[in-house]
Amino acid sequence: MKILLIVGTGSFAGGILRYLTGILLQRMTQSVYPYGTLTANIIGCFLIGIFFGIAEKGNILTPEWRIFLTTGLCGGFTTFSTFSLDALHLMNDRGIITALAYIGISIFIGILFTFSGILITRAI
Repeated sequence: MKILLIVGTGSFAGGILRYLTGILLQRMTQSVYPYGTLTANIIGCFLIGIFFGIAEKGNILTPEWRIFLTTGLCGGFTTFSTFSLDALHLMNDRGIITALAYIGISIFIGILFTFSGILITRAI
């Protein structure tokens, strides 16, 4: 239960930060281009890299802080950061082909399913 509260609190904070990032960039750019999403994804990738790097150094982060920052905060801010870290782990552990397959399948199937969900709800 404690871990769920840690993840939930981090996700709550990350979601709010993502929302505020989107609003700020929309006001700054006045564009239909998704600068907020792009910026959140890039910042989230950078942050999860920093948090993972710190966690690898040893006893700097407790397991609870690591989960709060990576799964919670970065996960709430952007799931793309988790996706990129998973892809790097696959590349290191299983090789480039496995990582590229994961990346390609994730992007292609993700877009296909998003489109399918839209079509289904339009048909209802």
